[in-house]
Amino acid sequence: MAKRIASCACGTLSASVETEPVKISLCHCEACKKRTGSAFGVAVFFGRDDAKTTGPSHVFTRRGESGKRVTFHFCPDCGSTVFWYPEFRPDRIAIALGAFGDDPGLVPEQAVHGERKAPWVTIDLP
Repeated sequence: MAKRIASCACGTLSASVETEPVKISLCHCEACKKRTGSAFGVAVFFGRDDAKTTGPSHVFTRRGESGKRVTFHFCPDCGSTVFWYPEFRPDRIAIALGAFGDDPGLVPEQAVHGERKAPWVTIDLP
């Protein structure tokens, strides 16, 4: 497996992995919409120990749908969220799909909170 590097818009904060994702999940919850400024968010989950993060980050922690905390790391310069740690899966790191750029090998395999999906969004998952 080749090394994949996710980074913020200015390149200050990054996360790199050399393993395949554990899961790729598209989320329609309100918190993901607000975090991304879009109609949904996409998380690429890896083993926490499989990712190397570099660069300074600011942190924001909130309660997730599970009631457990999610700690987001975003660039102090450009504000891009690059990765986060979900307390409900302490062995994992989630990396924003868009932070990888145009990686054709990363495709969501599931969508969650579909009841909150914007009515104009049409997604055909494998």
